[in-house]
Amino acid sequence: MRRIFSVLVALSALATMLTLVVTAAPAGSTPSYCGLVWGSLPESNPVGTTAALTDIRSGRHECFDRLVFDLSGPVSGYHVGYVDRVTMDGSGAPVPLRGGAFLSVAVYAPAYDSSGNSTYHPTDRAELTGVTGYNTFRQVAWAGSFEGQTTVGLGVRARLPFRVFTLDGPGSGSRVVLDVAHYW
Repeated sequence: MRRIFSVLVALSALATMLTLVVTAAPAGSTPSYCGLVWGSLPESNPVGTTAALTDIRSGRHECFDRLVFDLSGPVSGYHVGYVDRVTMDGSGAPVPLRGGAFLSVAVYAPAYDSSGNSTYHPTDRAELTGVTGYNTFRQVAWAGSFEGQTTVGLGVRARLPFRVFTLDGPGSGSRVVLDVAHYW
């Protein structure tokens, strides 16, 4: 009986150690979904440009929804972050958005040329790009272009991880890209 008890105690200790080893995460690790290790804190790149915004488009991917800002020249800076409400550039009026959380997306590029002519012509400022059926995006709405900065409100399903980066091309143009994960 004593021997059985000793074996049971040893097996219990071994099971506990294995559980700790299997479930322990490396120091500094972040939970991930689809291998994504993004966060939900604001992201910024303070570099501005005189290149104008020419288009805003969106796409669906397996693990995230994507919003792309096309520029007519060299890449620009940006500031993206979750806010309680998105406001219009210049006036500060609230931008109505659908969703459980809201991202204010400022691209440091104007939506007009050096003569003040518009370079981006949305059909519907409340629905810049159709996002019906997207996993995360609920609405993309215009918030203005003022003093060389263009702002868009992005309504999303919930406060989810995101990343922002820039790409050169096509041609002499460039892009600011925002990806928002479907889940944590």
